[in-house]
Amino acid sequence: MMKSVCATVAAALLGVGCATAFGLADIPPGTPRDQVLARAGPPSRVVPLPGGGERLQYSLQPAGQYAWMVDLDASGKVVGARQVLTERDFNRIVPGEWNRADVEREFGPPARIDGVASWNGPVMTYRWRDVQGANMFYWVYLDPQGIVRRAHPGMEFRDRLFDFRF
Repeated sequence: MMKSVCATVAAALLGVGCATAFGLADIPPGTPRDQVLARAGPPSRVVPLPGGGERLQYSLQPAGQYAWMVDLDASGKVVGARQVLTERDFNRIVPGEWNRADVEREFGPPARIDGVASWNGPVMTYRWRDVQGANMFYWVYLDPQGIVRRAHPGMEFRDRLFDFRF
């Protein structure tokens, strides 16, 4: 019994993707905040939006590759909901202008934050899938003051560590 429940939950999360896992694929504008919470559960994080309102962040990081943002106006009604771990959204990052708070407001918490010898500052790593379904990383390099200095995608070679086919 427990095995079948786990298999069903795993299929829901992996097989049909994040939209159905959170129930946010078709949430209409104007939906009240309490209905979003009843449908999707508690968010990973709630952040204020510039100009009023708030963003409910539903993220599958660190292991997942999707993050949904549900924007609410000042009265608590949905303005829009979208999955943001996409190339189009990552391309909105502006080095020299964005900071860590901007990145986390727009994409949620990263999968991890690392340091590397060749960079003087933290490197935020997001996991995502490109339009072909390839497993990807998106790295955001911050300087010691938390300003984005560079950002770029890279392949994530999952399940290929010991694949020696030639």
